[in-house]
Amino acid sequence: MKNIFISFFILLFFGSGLLSQGNFMLSPQDKAYLFHTVRKSPILEQNIGRYIKYTGKEITLPNGEINYDSIELVIVNQPELLTIYADEIRKAPKGILAEVANKMALWHLNKVLVAHRQNELEKGGYVNDYTKFEVILFRELPECALKTKKEQRIIHPKVEKLNNPSLTFNDKAAALDGFGAWTEQEKKQTLDAYNVAINEWVKERTLEIYRKLGGEADVFHNVLTAAGDGSSTSGLFEEREKDERGRWNKGLPKAVGLFPYESYIGIKKDAKKKKPEVIPMGHTAHLFQTVGGGKKTNIHVDVWGYNSEKQTTVVIDKGGDIYPLFGSNDTRFLSPDSTFGEGVTYYTMINRLRADIVAYEEMVTGKKGIDYWIEYHEERKQDKLLEIDKTEKELNDIRYSTIITNDKKYTTDSKRKKRKKRQEKVVLYYEQLAAIKRKIKELKEEKEMILTKKQALVRQQQGMYDLIGTKWIPYEEKDGLFIFKDSAHFDLLTQEFTFPPSEEKEDFEIRLLAIPYSHTSDQYDEVMLHINIVDAVPLYNAQVQLNLNDVFEVDKYDLNQTLFTAEDSIPVKELFDALQDNKRYFDIIARGAGVAKWKNFEPVKYYDPVEMDNYPGKTQEERNKAKNDSVFKRLRTTQVKVLIDRCITLEVNSFTDPVKSNFTPPNEDLKKMMEQYDLSENDMLSAYRTYMTLKTLKQELNVLAGKYLDRPEAKTAIDRINKSIDKARISVGKTSFKYKEFEE
Repeated sequence: MKNIFISFFILLFFGSGLLSQGNFMLSPQDKAYLFHTVRKSPILEQNIGRYIKYTGKEITLPNGEINYDSIELVIVNQPELLTIYADEIRKAPKGILAEVANKMALWHLNKVLVAHRQNELEKGGYVNDYTKFEVILFRELPECALKTKKEQRIIHPKVEKLNNPSLTFNDKAAALDGFGAWTEQEKKQTLDAYNVAINEWVKERTLEIYRKLGGEADVFHNVLTAAGDGSSTSGLFEEREKDERGRWNKGLPKAVGLFPYESYIGIKKDAKKKKPEVIPMGHTAHLFQTVGGGKKTNIHVDVWGYNSEKQTTVVIDKGGDIYPLFGSNDTRFLSPDSTFGEGVTYYTMINRLRADIVAYEEMVTGKKGIDYWIEYHEERKQDKLLEIDKTEKELNDIRYSTIITNDKKYTTDSKRKKRKKRQEKVVLYYEQLAAIKRKIKELKEEKEMILTKKQALVRQQQGMYDLIGTKWIPYEEKDGLFIFKDSAHFDLLTQEFTFPPSEEKEDFEIRLLAIPYSHTSDQYDEVMLHINIVDAVPLYNAQVQLNLNDVFEVDKYDLNQTLFTAEDSIPVKELFDALQDNKRYFDIIARGAGVAKWKNFEPVKYYDPVEMDNYPGKTQEERNKAKNDSVFKRLRTTQVKVLIDRCITLEVNSFTDPVKSNFTPPNEDLKKMMEQYDLSENDMLSAYRTYMTLKTLKQELNVLAGKYLDRPEAKTAIDRINKSIDKARISVGKTSFKYKEFEE
């Protein structure tokens, strides 16, 4: 309801000229696909959907759902039916802009490759785009993938067939098997070459679109990666919607098949012919660095190819500190909460491995396990050896005993029967001993085989533990915002993970883990991931961002200009709308920052400033020129930011340049506090300018609330604004003063 109300407001004031569409420099096709992409993505729709307005006829499917493919075609032919509010979209979270740009870049590459397959590059105007792709591919391909034609090296036509974006990994591997003379390494190099070409091309186009959408970044990484066998990708790629008559649309294709699967050379467990071949990996890993320089590192993750039966798992690893993210099939969102999703999880497989390991241990060391029977038969062997020794001794005694003569009958007792009986016993005992030894040998071989299998499972389990990590950083969650113990954040609503600002760069790794079909299988269900990493400053996505540069006279704090213009009407209305929710916390951060220094393209507080007596120059003219030079002028800035998120944050910061001020606080109490806390004139001047900015904000917002809202809503907004500002404290140096203390 809230978004509908804001949308009505946007349309109302657009007609009166208060808003402008902005110029994205996108073609009608690009704008149509932008509309479709945003509408069908819950995250994109929630964050920027209200800033994209289609005013044409709504076309629906037979089941009543909106037919976006058909609407795309309408927009292509009638682009005036689509209005895009550029000034507001550029304030969206950076990850959201990157996701939109990446999806549009994938769509565009798909169009280029399809045009190449159909010999329509010139007709579609894609010659330059394909040439860029081909140059990268040519550079990465092995020599065997090229051929000579008219004294020029070109890509082999059979290799070019891999340009088909709908081919699965298995299809591509099978196609390369047709090159009988190629080694497996050359086949892998060819697949890797396509991976590099796709990623480089898409990254460049994504950055181009990202900037057209108003995104800003000094650091920009864009990576596509996929794990698993990719057998289901084709179906996803060829997804179509039906038109209003139930016919399959031939609208804009969805380029899911372009995600590059990473591979290795190995032998499949279930292969009939045990020979090396190129096999897709069950996980991928990409190494990055935090941006450093006092900026936040903003990581956006966008998962494709969700499986309802297996939980998608992404791991962020910084120096052994683990931040795992788990997928939900219902929302297609990632979350640090492992209970967020359903189905078979990575830990399900680990637990099944553990169960098998325990079972193998039980087979060996358990009650009446192999060790028991080995010991049992070893005892039998010893008993049998004793019996053999005893019987052989008896036999020897008989053999070497004195022959006794019977005087009466003159016969001798050679004890032949006794000897024969014992000889037969010895033979039998040796046969039994041999059987026991064979049994012991069989048991030991079986034990060795079981221990070998167990050790393989232990290694596999340890490998899985290494991938998912064990040192999980604890977190607290509120309203979908996960705050980790080390101040890293994950926002469920934007799918952005953020490392806090740091001066130094640090290595970190992002791993995508596919779930195997079973814990003993080397085949994995496919999953695809888009990773985007950019630098960010605090409150970069604030709805209101005012930079008042050099608006105050020397040593003065009177503000003689208005803060808001007609272009700010949408974010101001969003602020008023948010203020209607009394449960949403309204936080005011106000700072008199004093002397500034220039860092990362903006003024920041200089904690150990060296103030100058005057601007450089020998004459007054030279000093005036220096004063107006950007080196000094850009420091004399007052910032106003309003961020509307889970809470409402109003932030005001005022800075001065390093030239000494002659300002004297008009309030005697503040003058005494200035001396008590050893505050400079520039510190107090900036504090008074922050106060005056807050006062002006209060006055203007009161007027605008009466203009934009009906009386009850205006009263709610005005009351919250006035009470919050009146209770605000302005930080300066190591202390802070109440807002009302500045009132004369």
